[in-house]
Amino acid sequence: MQLIDPNHPAYRRLWVRAAIVAVCFGWAVVELITGDPFWAVLAGGAGAYSFYMLFWTFNPQPQVTEPAAQPEAEDDEDEPAATAEKPAKDGQAE
Repeated sequence: MQLIDPNHPAYRRLWVRAAIVAVCFGWAVVELITGDPFWAVLAGGAGAYSFYMLFWTFNPQPQVTEPAAQPEAEDDEDEPAATAEKPAKDGQAE
């Protein structure tokens, strides 16, 4: 089960990944200082997991750009006479 998708565009910047890991480990320190080791272990585990996913195994895929949507071509090719000038009954173009 993957909780963090390292290919998400939000994790491309180094400072974002470092901030996530730092906040998790920082919160673990806060919990240790206030005397709550259970939450410190949970926050430290989240920091360790985020470090593993965002630094250790981080291998970003190149950003795939999809081609812009092209308008569908209308099927006017079978009606070339519609755009050309039609001759009148007397032989001259209108």
